[in-house]
Amino acid sequence: MKKILVGIFSLSLIAMLALAACGNNGGGETTGGAAPAGQEVNAGSGAVNGDEQTADPNALADGVYVVDVDTGSNMFHINEAKEGKGELTVKNGEMTLHVTLTSKKIVNLFVGTTEEAEAADESELLQPTTDEVTYSDGMTDEVYGYDIPCPAIGEPFDVSIIGTHDNWYTHPVTVTNPVPVE
Repeated sequence: MKKILVGIFSLSLIAMLALAACGNNGGGETTGGAAPAGQEVNAGSGAVNGDEQTADPNALADGVYVVDVDTGSNMFHINEAKEGKGELTVKNGEMTLHVTLTSKKIVNLFVGTTEEAEAADESELLQPTTDEVTYSDGMTDEVYGYDIPCPAIGEPFDVSIIGTHDNWYTHPVTVTNPVPVE
């Protein structure tokens, strides 16, 4: 009986250690990408390359950045070939996020809630681009991408999607970890 209890305890301990080592994926969260050699990025302070720009986390210099994108959803997520990343373009203080999706089934986006999207004029809906992706096995595919006005870094904002079934759904989108593209 003592051997059985010791065995059960050992297996439990091993299982707990394995779970702790794996961590918690968080159900759709993306992980921070590493900065290129010699660069530090701290999305919470506005610092890029270790130089303090300002205390405002959204005060990025004009340019193009690779960012982590969390949509909080399996229905609306970034294409696996992009590894949870989007491209953020900053021009004159305005930020635009380009995301590449997994298919052509999401036909329009709207920055705001479902109710706002349903009341919006069709000209206010974001139209898709056609993006070509190459997967790790070498296969390529054409999918939709979107250019989304990004109001903030590190703060969720609502994006509503409508698919081929004509139903709007709202998802919180959070953009973090800007790394300049060189």
